Amino acid sequence: MNKSDLVRHVADETGLSRSAAEAAVNAMLSGIAGSLVRKDAVSLVGFGTFSTRSRPARTARNPRTGEPLSVPAATVAAFKPGKSLKDAVNASP
Repeated sequence: MNKSDLVRHVADETGLSRSAAEAAVNAMLSGIAGSLVRKDAVSLVGFGTFSTRSRPARTARNPRTGEPLSVPAATVAAFKPGKSLKDAVNASP
């Protein structure tokens, strides 16, 4: 499922027009992104939690040449699924 599929699904499930559903999806995504930029976690009970994690600097190797290169420290987005989501995924065939 991509973003346009998600917008179509929201419109079908809620009875909203596609443009209203797209605005709702965009608002939700920008809200999550804005919280992560501020380093705040977003917890959706039953679905999961979006948060940020710090990755330390490290030395890696170029797979083609074997040459070592340094990878700087970074803050990355992370998602931890909730119990209901895990159960739903594991119950599907």
